[in-house]
Amino acid sequence: MPTVLITGATGCVGANLVEAVTQHGWRARALRRATSSLRALDGLSYEPVIGDVTDCDSLVAAMRGVEIVFHAAAVADYWRSSLEQLYRVNVDGTRNVLRAAAACGVRRVVFTSSVAALGVPPFGHSANETSVYNLPPDRFHYGYSKALAEQIVLQFVADGLDAVIVNPAVVVGPRDVNLIGGSLLIEEKRIGIPVYPPGGMCVIDVADVCAGQIAAAEKGRRGERYILGGENLWHRNLIAQTAQIVGRRPARIAMSRGATHAIARLIDLMRRLGISTPANGDQMRLSAETMWFDSSKARAELGLVARPYRQAAQRAYDWLVAQDLA
Repeated sequence: MPTVLITGATGCVGANLVEAVTQHGWRARALRRATSSLRALDGLSYEPVIGDVTDCDSLVAAMRGVEIVFHAAAVADYWRSSLEQLYRVNVDGTRNVLRAAAACGVRRVVFTSSVAALGVPPFGHSANETSVYNLPPDRFHYGYSKALAEQIVLQFVADGLDAVIVNPAVVVGPRDVNLIGGSLLIEEKRIGIPVYPPGGMCVIDVADVCAGQIAAAEKGRRGERYILGGENLWHRNLIAQTAQIVGRRPARIAMSRGATHAIARLIDLMRRLGISTPANGDQMRLSAETMWFDSSKARAELGLVARPYRQAAQRAYDWLVAQDLA
């Protein structure tokens, strides 16, 4: 029974991965900071270890006796975080994890990146693993940070480390204590979303992401990327399904591309003035694009199976309600 280390174990993906690897018959060692809430890990069996991806010594200590490292720690709620923290965790933290894995002789690292690292596909089309990040760095810092982290992974692979990259789409599901993928459900329930932007996005259930991560550890090809995505939906359809789940009327007003970008500029101004907003300008601008992705490689090589958005969102909402978060 191998022991695996999961970084970012107190987040949605990490906590669900703790559950999934345990059910898979592996021993889960969960890396957490001393100040982290353990709410996402409620009811799970795991070996806790204190550490931080920004602290190399703590990583080396956490990896002793570990065969596989799932590096899932990241600043994913980038609209709530500083740029300094974003790059320190997502880029420098990834380098630290890989250095520690190489020093400890870890058999394989599965790096959880994001489809954001693949850039923006042509409107109405889907990107695949050959796509290259195509935005200016200051247009979408989160995506750029993930693209930089992937470059670091490939450098370590070239130096002999066995690592695989997985690129999840927008993740929804239980244990989302930081309200990242579940933020749409929360906002729809709280105020109702009256309009829908012109683009679309790819969404996947967190349990399906975890199955893909485990499959990548077992049979992913060294140095390869695998997109873990579910349905590619227009925002009109996605918001309508979300409204049905929470008991709201679906949005009826379509936003133009120009209006979407104008609102993005307004959000940028509000945030510079210190006014809190539920999204940032980057998110609003990207909502005018079709952030769609092709998961056929993961289906063929990893056996990825992804449930429909309606089912994934219902699971997420049921958990939020049970936790008094919605």
